[in-house]
This record gives sequence, structure tokens and C-alpha cells, in this order.
Amino acid sequence: MQPWAADLVDLYESGASNQFVVHGNVQDRMLVPAPHGERLGDLRSFLLEVLLPRFDVVLSYDLGNGIRVEKGGQIFSSWPNLKDAPALPRAPRQAFDFLTHYFRYCANLGRLNQWRGQVACILFGADLILPAAPNSADFELGAMVSLVRDWANEDLLSGHALATFLICENLHDLHPLVANNLRTSRVRVPLPSPEEIAGGFSALAASCPGAVSGDPAALAEQLSGATLGALERAVLAKSHARQTLNTDDIVRLKKAIVENDCNGLIDFLEPRKTLDSLYGLEPVKAWLRQDIALWAKNDVNALPKGYLICGPVGTGKTFLVECLAGEAGVPVVKMKNFRDKWVGSTEGNLEKIFRLIHALGRCYVFVDEADQALGRRDSAANDSGVSGRVYSMIAEEMGSSANRGRIVWVLASSRPDLIEVDLKRPGRVDVKIPLFPTSTARESFDLIRTLCRPRGMEIEESRFTEMEPRMPLLLTPGAAEALAVKVYRLSRTANQSPIDALSGALKDYRNPVPGDVMQNQIRLAVREASDVAFVPACFLEQAR
Repeated sequence: MQPWAADLVDLYESGASNQFVVHGNVQDRMLVPAPHGERLGDLRSFLLEVLLPRFDVVLSYDLGNGIRVEKGGQIFSSWPNLKDAPALPRAPRQAFDFLTHYFRYCANLGRLNQWRGQVACILFGADLILPAAPNSADFELGAMVSLVRDWANEDLLSGHALATFLICENLHDLHPLVANNLRTSRVRVPLPSPEEIAGGFSALAASCPGAVSGDPAALAEQLSGATLGALERAVLAKSHARQTLNTDDIVRLKKAIVENDCNGLIDFLEPRKTLDSLYGLEPVKAWLRQDIALWAKNDVNALPKGYLICGPVGTGKTFLVECLAGEAGVPVVKMKNFRDKWVGSTEGNLEKIFRLIHALGRCYVFVDEADQALGRRDSAANDSGVSGRVYSMIAEEMGSSANRGRIVWVLASSRPDLIEVDLKRPGRVDVKIPLFPTSTARESFDLIRTLCRPRGMEIEESRFTEMEPRMPLLLTPGAAEALAVKVYRLSRTANQSPIDALSGALKDYRNPVPGDVMQNQIRLAVREASDVAFVPACFLEQAR
């Protein structure tokens, strides 16, 4: 039994709780018993076959199907009130009145020692029935919330063998008076562990023989973060095409599965480079390699929970993250725009992202333009408090001690002064790495040469003396990349040598970032640096 299910059973059997909000990965497939091992089934099957086999009556309700008798129809049909009911109610308010009446009837029978059977009720899509952003004048919703709270709070019902399950994907989408009820336990269903994924491979082997090649345990480790439902779809597709899912498919498959399951909320950065691909930054590279070595040894006490990479626009913050990931050999999850116009959707999107990164094991979580993405402690007047709630959720996640050595946050910003101080303090962001443009003509020349070389444009080092007067200062890797492209273009369209093309590219060159903006962002990066060794001496003097 999965740990979340075992915890739920303990809470019920100890009498600590009889109502459970089951949230998280509730739409996924799950391992359920089968005659010869296990099979993949939905949450309904898991609840009925694994958690509730000893219950006498199991009812369910959802907006589409109304009340359904999942188990114990003969016992349920003995309820006298059913004789006068032409059909089971479908409308939410009538259904909740009906269910509450039946629960109280069963509890009263128990008090009279006439019947002490166990009754369970499952509300699928509870967030659609009891939403988190109700109209304050919606008295029907208020009545249903009151009844659901009674199922957990009322002594008559809590003293009877009654268990109720409220199923929703995101906890923030459920009415707060229900989700935060002290008598209600919140149980989070995580993404499947590697052991569960290996079990999924084994379960699929019977129905799709030959569709999987390799050790299921090894494949499962590589697919950490994927859902069983996505795995089932991939294996069934391979089986139908009479192909075999093997180790070579896993990296591509995992990227597609995870991005698809997260509905475009994240991107996987493919680490094809290492820190050797970075020009300069020797103190920074040395520090990062020390951190990676500690991580590889599982010596996490000195490992930072997060990095802040700051510096003027175009200094290669995203490129540094890609190189860091390639050096460490772990995935990088880049958070995209998770904000939504619908009330509650932004918080729900964050819940999905957090579920993913917890399931991945070791990973970097990259937040670009962190000054805009991470929210503010004080919400704007027109955002209904969303920014403040986003700030609170991310601050809690970044500061969690349980994540040290598993999840490393990487924030990037050219305006670190706009990031809330609490988010970039030690304990959330322990290392602040500044990136700077070139400070000498020699650095600019070497940077351009380095970026021209992959394009087949070899500029001799001996030409530096003649080019030195034309070399721009405060050249960022982004601007140098644009110059390298221009050099390549001139060499192809005007049939020029690389050095002549460089001279032509520099003739009318202007720094794309205004000087005052560049200087301000340099000063901000210097002030944020967590170690003076990261800052070139010339910039350190300028910032004083």
C-alpha cells in the first residue's frame, strides 16, 4: 500500500479522523490488486478495492452522475426513505440533503444496536461542487459546506463507522471552510515513486508483451516524475505499433510526458553543455564544482538550497544554468508563466509544479525573471491577493529543510533589488552569483573570438593589437553573440575574411543596453554578490 494510503488508514482506524480531502495526483492511474499480480486502475477502483473492501455500503457523488451506489446496494435499498424516492437526486443541494439524511439514519441504527455497518461516501470533483471562490451570497453553496462539515464534526456521525472522501486535484481549489476544517485530514497523493513505476511496467507486461525492453527498475528510476497514466499510454502506443520501449526512448519520453502532464507550466532544459562551455568566470566555476562534488557524495550539509544569478541583461544567466545542469547531470525544471486569470488557478498551478519537482528527486528549479515571477509579500490592490499567496507558497517551498540536497532553486534576475528580501535570504538563497560584461578590450576580443569559432570563423589571436582600439567595453555575451552572427553574415554575403567582417561589424556598433541602465545593473549585481571573489576588481571599485 502506498504511504499516503497507509497514513489515511491509520488516521481512520485510530479514530483521529473520518473525513479526508484527497488531493494531488488523483487523476492518475494506480496499482490495484489483480488475480495474478497487479493492474492499473483509476482512483475509484483503488478506493473500492484497496481501502474500502470491508465497508458494507459505499456511495459516491459527482456533478455528472449524481449519487451512485458503488457497493452494498441491497443494504442501501432497505432504507425506508428510498421507497418514496422516485430516483436518486442529481442536483448538488438535494443530493447532500439526501446523503446526510442517510448517514444520520445509519448512525441512529447503530445507537439502537440494530445495525453497525460501515458506510463510506466519495465526492469526486469536490472542488467543482464546493469551489474555493464562491459568491458570498450563494446560500445553496453555504448550506452544502455546512453539511459536509457536519459529516466530520457532528458527534452522531463521527461516532459512527462513517468515512467520507473529498477528491480534488488542487487543495487551493476547494472551499477553505472545508479544506481547513480541523476535523478533516488532508492527504496528498504524490506522483508515483520509482518503485510504483516499476510496478506499472510489470502490470503492463502482461497485456503488452514485448513492448518494454530492459530492466523495469532501471527504466523506472529514469522516469521519476512521470505519471502511471502517461506511462500506460506510451507503452500501449508502442505495443500497437509493434515497437519496443527501450532505454534510448526514456529521456525523450520523460521530457514529453512531464511537459504534457504539467499543461505547459514547465519546460525541461536539456543539459547539453558543461561549465567548460563558460567563458571566464573561474571563481564561479570553482565554487559550483565544489557544490556538485558535495552533492555527488550526498554531503548536503554545506549544499545551498538556492542560487541567485544576477547581472545586466545579456550576461548569460540562462546559459550558466544550462551549463550547471550539464555538469551536475541532473534535470532542470524551468518554471514558465504559471499565473492564470481565474481565481485559485494560479495557486493550483503552483501545486502541480511542486508535485512534479518533489517526484523528480534531485533537480534544479529555474525561475527566470524572478523579480516578476515570485510575487510580493504585499499584494497589489487589483490582484485579489494572488501575488501574496504566490509569495507565501514559494517562500515556504524554498525554505523547506526537507528539500536540502534534493531540490536546488536557481533564481535569475537583472533587478535583484525587486525580489523580496525574505526570498533571497540565507536559508532560501545561500549563494548569490553576479555576472558582468567585459571590462577590458582583451576580454571583449577573446569573447567574440570564442563565439565566432563554432561558426567556422577563426580570428587569429595575433590580430588583437590592430583591433584593440575598436573593441567595445561592457560587452555582454548576448551582445557578443549578435556580433558573431553579424561577422558570419558579412563573411558569407560580402565574401570577407573573418577579421575584415569583424571590422565591418564593429564600425557602427552601439551597446544595446543604455549606459546608465548597464551601470545601475552592475552596481546591483556587485551589492548582491555573496562572495567578493566573484566580483572583478574594476567593478568592485566602481560600486563603492
